[in-house]
This record gives sequence, C-alpha cells and structure tokens, in this order.
Amino acid sequence: MIRSVRLFLALGLGIATLSACQTAPAGQPKPVAGFVTDMKAFDVFIATKPTAEQFHAAYPDVTLVTPDMMTTREMRQNNSRYFPKMDADGRIVGGSFQ
Repeated sequence: MIRSVRLFLALGLGIATLSACQTAPAGQPKPVAGFVTDMKAFDVFIATKPTAEQFHAAYPDVTLVTPDMMTTREMRQNNSRYFPKMDADGRIVGGSFQ
C-alpha cells in the first residue's frame, strides 16, 4: 500500500516537472497583443535583428512601415507604427516609433 502511494506521488511529481519545463521554441516569441508598452522587452527583441516576418509574428498589431510603403506623417504617441532601419540582409537593426 505504502509502495503504491509512493509510486503514485513520484509519477505525479514527474508529470508536474515535465509540464513545467515545457516552453515555447527558441526564436518564436509569444505574440504581443496591442501596441508596444514594454519598451525594454521591445528593445531586446529588436536587438535580435528580426526579419519583417518575425516582427509581424511578435507584434501583429504594430504597423511596420518599410521603405517601400507610402504613409502619412502624422505623429502617433501610442507606439502603433514602427519605422525600422534595415541592414543589407533586410533585418531590422533599429528604428523609431512615429
């Protein structure tokens, strides 16, 4: 009886440990809903030099204004449009909200 209780507890602990260790695959950040409010996390993300596709996957509600897009130049204060600086490989290396 005691042995079966110990076995049951060990099994339960093992399952709990495995489920706690599961994380999202590296390189696929959890999408952020809405506009950018956590600038530190955003800066860390930009430091990874994401592609436009990776940016859209991570921040689906933020408009990424690439050089080939026509836009108006009104000033927005809600971090909803990001004007990136791109390197020769098309990766985002910096930029600004406008």
